[in-house]
Amino acid sequence: MKNRMHARGMALPRLLSTFILAGLLLVLGHAALADTIVGRVVGISDGDTVMVLDADNIQHRVRLAGIDAPEQRMPFGQRAKEHLSDLVFGKHVEVQTGKKDRYGRSVGIIFVDGFDANLAMVTAGMAWHYKQYDREQSAPDRQLYANAEVKARSRQAGLWLDHNPTPPWDYRKERRGGN
Repeated sequence: MKNRMHARGMALPRLLSTFILAGLLLVLGHAALADTIVGRVVGISDGDTVMVLDADNIQHRVRLAGIDAPEQRMPFGQRAKEHLSDLVFGKHVEVQTGKKDRYGRSVGIIFVDGFDANLAMVTAGMAWHYKQYDREQSAPDRQLYANAEVKARSRQAGLWLDHNPTPPWDYRKERRGGN
């Protein structure tokens, strides 16, 4: 009887320790997924990819989350790159990232002077809200980006001067020989 009571008395602390450990692992695992890159933008590849140099002189190739800009050879491709350059090149930025894409680029939201540069690209009509990946956005961001695209279309801003511009994902598929 005494051994049973002792065993029951030990079970509660073990159970509590297990829950605490599980919670800690969950928090640490989530923190490992979310990352912030702080540095200066030193390169612009196109309208949705930049190079950020951090304080340790490590370069991070960053793909802007939630948007897809025209490819370089597409109408507005060069203008999208120039617009992104005007927004972030040479500036101190914070990138909130939580994943890498299949090319090894960090995918994230670039903040410069407190504003979301990704959203600014959509607002200016220099990029589409990339709905294929919108489930990776928070609900408020998803709504902001969708509304920004609708407003840019209605104003015929940037690439929306063309009433039916080819989205970059269709352009890439066509170039790969897709239907």
